Amino acid sequence: MLDENLGARLANLWDDARASTMSEPERLLYRSNLLGSDKRITNYGGGNTSAKVIGKDPLTAGDVEVLWVKGSGGDVGTIRMDGFATLYMDRLNALKGLYRGIEHEDEMVGYLSHCTFDLNPRAASIDTPLHAFVPRKHVDHMHPDAVIAIAASKNSRELTQKIFGNDIGWLPWKRPGFELGLWLEKFCRDNPKARGVVLESHGLFTWADTAKDCYETTIEIINKAIAWFEENNKAPAFGGAARPALAAAERRKIAEKLMPVIRGMIGKDERKVGHFDDSDAVLDFVTSGNLEPLAALGTSCPDHFLRTKIRPLVIDFNPANPDIDATLAGLADAIAAYRAGYAAYYERCKRPGSPAMRDPNAVVYLVPGVGMITFARDKATARISGEFYVNAINVMRGASGVSDYIGLPEQEAFDIEYWLLEEAKLQRMPKPKSLAGRIALVTGGAGGIGKATADRLMAEGACVMLADIDEAALATAQSELAGRYGKDFVRSVAMNVTDEALVARSFAETLVEFGGLDILVSNAGLASSALIEDTTLELWNRNVDILATGYFLVSREAFRIFRKQKAGGNVVFVASKNGLAASPGASAYCTAKAAEIHLARCLALEGASEQIRVNVVNPDAVLRGSKIWTGEWKEQRAATYKTDDLEAHYRERSMLKLSVFPEDIAEAIYFLASDMSAKSTGNIINVDAGNAQSFTR
Repeated sequence: MLDENLGARLANLWDDARASTMSEPERLLYRSNLLGSDKRITNYGGGNTSAKVIGKDPLTAGDVEVLWVKGSGGDVGTIRMDGFATLYMDRLNALKGLYRGIEHEDEMVGYLSHCTFDLNPRAASIDTPLHAFVPRKHVDHMHPDAVIAIAASKNSRELTQKIFGNDIGWLPWKRPGFELGLWLEKFCRDNPKARGVVLESHGLFTWADTAKDCYETTIEIINKAIAWFEENNKAPAFGGAARPALAAAERRKIAEKLMPVIRGMIGKDERKVGHFDDSDAVLDFVTSGNLEPLAALGTSCPDHFLRTKIRPLVIDFNPANPDIDATLAGLADAIAAYRAGYAAYYERCKRPGSPAMRDPNAVVYLVPGVGMITFARDKATARISGEFYVNAINVMRGASGVSDYIGLPEQEAFDIEYWLLEEAKLQRMPKPKSLAGRIALVTGGAGGIGKATADRLMAEGACVMLADIDEAALATAQSELAGRYGKDFVRSVAMNVTDEALVARSFAETLVEFGGLDILVSNAGLASSALIEDTTLELWNRNVDILATGYFLVSREAFRIFRKQKAGGNVVFVASKNGLAASPGASAYCTAKAAEIHLARCLALEGASEQIRVNVVNPDAVLRGSKIWTGEWKEQRAATYKTDDLEAHYRERSMLKLSVFPEDIAEAIYFLASDMSAKSTGNIINVDAGNAQSFTR
């Protein structure tokens, strides 16, 4: 029995009472989720679990042996029952008779669907034969950092024997597939007492006859590796520190300056979202003396490699004498050199029939003394790619501390990256949404129109920074949207649009959190009502401060970022019908809104030559969900129009006799923020159910 907590060791989380109430497939799910809950065991999407279960054949009603195995593209930490593929074991074994040899092993994947049990639509993964042919009921395949550090060492076979004895075997590098499945079967037959095997440059296989024993074996072997490294890896990490780590605030400032510039340079064909990581593991690596030579070796585990590319780009930055301007000036050449190197790698390694070269830009950017920046097509992928490289850092730390670290051979790396089966998986991915890779900042983001707008943009794949002065409402809005679309896609920041320093800080937070900016929705607002003789200077200034000066401040910051990225930009102002049509008793509000609209026209002129578009949406009478209609403003407008039902009054006043809701405004904002309006700038869309006074022409 494993101890519950051994400091740096993995805890045994198995609960006998809970597991005893489960079916065998349910115990497989339970085991999978436990293993996937700790990144020291396996990375997101990595690893695989399986169980061979007796089930009822739906045609014969007889008992048959069924392999339950994690389906293609799944994640063991978050998998549910429908994430497992199910296959007849007798049919999987029959495939051995069809196998024509290693030169033809890819064709075996096509046969897996013919082995499907009970019409399960979940596609089986390439790893299926590895699990099927191990002659034990339960099999775990994990990617623990501590074991991959052994697998990626120059003398990995000797280390495996030294640490585990005959308990755990060793197999040389072999790409996952049918042949490796046969290798594992032969190993198990030849070594019936072995409880697992280390795969060179890949990971760990363990097995047992019960779900609990398999889980505990996996944890035990990983803990044994962790303990061995703690005892034997006493050398300074990566050759020791050779440069300082900047203070946390300075690190974020450097990331803020680098990320939009890098993003602009690598996002010409496909917009990307960034992630910044300055965790202790990353800082140990980017301050070390062996940073450059180790980074050049690339990663070892195939899962690491597929997420992080052949190797990272180390940025030329000296934290002992920081000169960010010089670094920025050299970025274009550094990125061009990386692309050229990647193209040369492709030409060296391509085979007849290889897919066309993919994006030649780096995924991982290492900044000495600062941290790691990763870019991908969405925030979740950028974050996960960073997590994979942290796994690689941990592997390099262990392997280089007790041996020599060995990266995946270049040709093997290429054959995995451009594997036709991997290409087919990429081709099956759904088409990106219309705003995938776009980053938006929405002011007034916690209110009715702002939150509805964020919702609409996120539904189309955008990442959104919510900015609002109301911190309680902001937290609620972020939580709600994160629950709907995932926490990676939304962040929030407290912002008073009239505070120049807070505005600058809010945009800086957006750059560090997401890497850049594509869309500004300027929506912060207020409303006031007073006859001219009752309008105080404070009321007048408050309207102008928020609705004119505030819009100027956020637009200025957005323009600065757009020009750094050199990739265009999009600004949408939420103004008002009152900016075009005067209303009695609201001179301060109407005047400020008119100034806002004219500011948008000026900015449209300034930004056009750099593909920065600026447009306006003019709502009217959006009562539902809007904070400006709470309190005195609603009462004052009701008094002005002598009505108890203000929404009904506005609806009947409109030409279309319709109420206007936040979602209606959000739809117009989405249109202007998307490529559907790519040839529109300086325009106004009225969303007011029809008001002749506010016709723009």
